[in-house]
Amino acid sequence: MKWYGGDLHIHTPASKDYQQPEVTYLDILKRAESKGLRIVAFTDHNTVAGYAEMQREIADLERWKETGRISPEEEQRLKEYHRLLDKMLVLPGFELTATFGFHILAIFGEDTPVRALEHVLIDLNVPIDLIGEGETEVGSTSDVITAYRTMAEAGALVIAAHADSNHGVAMMRLNFGGQTRISYTQNENLHALEVTDLEKRGRHATKAFFDGSKPQYPRRMHCIQGSDAHRLTRKGNYLGVGDRATDFGLPELSFGALKELFLSDDFSRTRPYKRRSPSRPDKVTRARKEGQTERRSFHEHMKRQGGCLYAIVRDVAAFANTKGGHIYVGVKADPKASPRGVGDPNQAMGRLGSEIKRLVTPSLDVDMHALETEGKNVIRIDVPRGDERPYVLEGSKIYVRQGTRSELAMRDQIISLVEEVLKEKKPALARERTPERVPQRGKREAPREKETTKEREAPREIEVPEGVVQPPSSGVEIVRSEKSDGELQHTMRDLRNGNEVDGVTRSSARRLWRYAIALKEKGIFDKDKVSWDGNLGLWHKYKRAGRAHYDLVQKMPDGDVRIYYGVNEDGVEGPWEDVVEKK
Repeated sequence: MKWYGGDLHIHTPASKDYQQPEVTYLDILKRAESKGLRIVAFTDHNTVAGYAEMQREIADLERWKETGRISPEEEQRLKEYHRLLDKMLVLPGFELTATFGFHILAIFGEDTPVRALEHVLIDLNVPIDLIGEGETEVGSTSDVITAYRTMAEAGALVIAAHADSNHGVAMMRLNFGGQTRISYTQNENLHALEVTDLEKRGRHATKAFFDGSKPQYPRRMHCIQGSDAHRLTRKGNYLGVGDRATDFGLPELSFGALKELFLSDDFSRTRPYKRRSPSRPDKVTRARKEGQTERRSFHEHMKRQGGCLYAIVRDVAAFANTKGGHIYVGVKADPKASPRGVGDPNQAMGRLGSEIKRLVTPSLDVDMHALETEGKNVIRIDVPRGDERPYVLEGSKIYVRQGTRSELAMRDQIISLVEEVLKEKKPALARERTPERVPQRGKREAPREKETTKEREAPREIEVPEGVVQPPSSGVEIVRSEKSDGELQHTMRDLRNGNEVDGVTRSSARRLWRYAIALKEKGIFDKDKVSWDGNLGLWHKYKRAGRAHYDLVQKMPDGDVRIYYGVNEDGVEGPWEDVVEKK
């Protein structure tokens, strides 16, 4: 089991009473991410219009990308959607206003078609002409018990919204209820009560009232909390996204696992969500502590005035011509200086993308991410080592990375860049052999010379099956091992660039390679000693030269297990960040 923070009661601008209509659906997901949430549900009043609008926006962006009509800003927006949806479970649902004004949440699996949800709303007697309006009052709909049954039969997770407060079925602040309260809170089709005092202790807490100890209320109820957010961030008594959330103990991040929890009698797997303090500083802080390097640079400003924007693009071209690298925009390298930030990160990434496209030739694909540090938005540009080197700035200037600076390339450096690319484009030969010898009559054939080791050039992005996480971008992997002349020889893959080298032995290996080979030859790997996060895992964590390094593990669809040795923090990106932060 693993704990996942979730907010199952979030409104969007599709609800008529939403307080910040300018907020976007991407803003809501990014806010949820910043709060550390992994599960969210869009539950607008009597409508699924908000979730549907987000799905339409993503579909439009994907269609524009396929037809080549997408702008850099739109493409970055699409990347952010994909990144967040890969990381979080985003569920569709709605908050029904049942007869007499009681509110009930219906939450569905992420693969449920929007049209199916609209049919459920119609079955609940929400008027067709109001299904897309997000009104809190929609006339006479289904009674509470009928609503529970209709939602459950449609496959929903059924939760009584703010049960102990206004419009709540528990009617805790009223002097009446009796049999109605019992039937509304004990019904078999109701899976949980959302309460506002989950962190309260003692016999007066709502959770204690429904703990199954009272004869009239024999069914113990799962109790959770949600923000009921009608705005992005808190203002006064109005909560924002994730300001009141629940931890769910699940075997996997899925709707099925979440629903199974509420159908079970295990009440130990829900608790008030407390955002766990990160075990290590955020990625930007860690990078700033290590400072400028050959593969990392920092730019506090991205103004065109003073050449700030040009300097960023210059670093992009230099990194692409050398080993690749990461560029942080909106922050100085000095960890003692407060981050300036970039304001609107989407707008900033769109502007950076346009400038890179305009100034750098040939076309170069980079990845950009919005990161948060000390409450400020910072952009990180991930630049690969380009396949079409040399990359030229403004049609004539070729920059390379030298130490911590991007410098104009000299003539011999330009020649070297061209020669490297030409070599990479030749068919790779795994080994060189001596020519075949024709034996002469009466003479014994001379033995062939031993095969020699030769490095094979491979693309930077290592080939993995579709839908499988890419390996880390630093460290080394042992691709295969075989015995030759009584000695184990290994094929090593450099994860920084994908290059493979055959015939490496423990005695001939470099420092990191020797470390990996030693572990391999000892045969001490044990799956049970790995801290797993799905199909990704952490085997060892250690320090070398003051920097954290990791031995990471990945289960492949065919059952094979790949081990990545000596991955440093520069290579820990995307889903791998969640793996190492568990320790």
